[in-house]
Amino acid sequence: MTSPELDTPLTTGPLEQARRLAESGDLDGAAAIFAELAADPQGSDSAQAAVGLAVVLEERGDVAGARAAARAALATGHPEYAAQAACHLARGFEREGNAEQARAAWQAVIGVGTAAYLPLAHLALAHLAAGEEEAERELRAAISVGDPDLSSRAARELAELLLDNGEPGEAAAVLVEALPLAEGAHEGRLRVLLGIAHLELACAEFAGAVEFGQEAETSALAIELLARTLPLRGRTDDADQVWDYGLTHADEELAAQVRLRLGRDSLGPGA
Repeated sequence: MTSPELDTPLTTGPLEQARRLAESGDLDGAAAIFAELAADPQGSDSAQAAVGLAVVLEERGDVAGARAAARAALATGHPEYAAQAACHLARGFEREGNAEQARAAWQAVIGVGTAAYLPLAHLALAHLAAGEEEAERELRAAISVGDPDLSSRAARELAELLLDNGEPGEAAAVLVEALPLAEGAHEGRLRVLLGIAHLELACAEFAGAVEFGQEAETSALAIELLARTLPLRGRTDDADQVWDYGLTHADEELAAQVRLRLGRDSLGPGA
């Protein structure tokens, strides 16, 4: 057995025996022990056994029985095993494509309130969200938990969503806040996204300088910077339009300076 619901260290005794039977492929033997332990409402291992029973029954193909066992574990309110049971239910409904039931199960995870499972639940709810506003709310909730892995994933997804919606400033704020938490590959991904957000912000500032600039030299520089930055964001057609705007500008001095800038290979020191 490799399911995370059975990875929790167990004491020697019936639970350990059931786990070993499950790992050896004796699902019936494991189910019998788990069922007996789960049926004892006064037993200290009933919640954990119910989760184990849910996993074993699902592997046997008894989906209905597995869900009944998971719901029994959830009903105990145990901070660890009730949360595991709700996760088990949610993943099963997701595999079936039953979004509403999956959402309810992930909400149950949040209701249990065990911190270790909150970012996973909020991230899953973001993926199941009916709209972008709900998705953003759940992603922010996942970030706020402060998990180095899942909160960093949520920050990446939220930043991508904000960038797609034309909000690079907000995306940058999310990334700056999340970076101290990120580790390993997550940190690299967040830094790349932060660079992209800054490129988008730079494009907006260059465009503003073109629109409101009153000096030919400054406007020509802004046009060049904007036209050379846009292709980095895959906007080659927009860059061509910016060059055309400058080359055909009514201000002949501005057009001449843009023509000179277009003819050089790249920006030199001091632009």
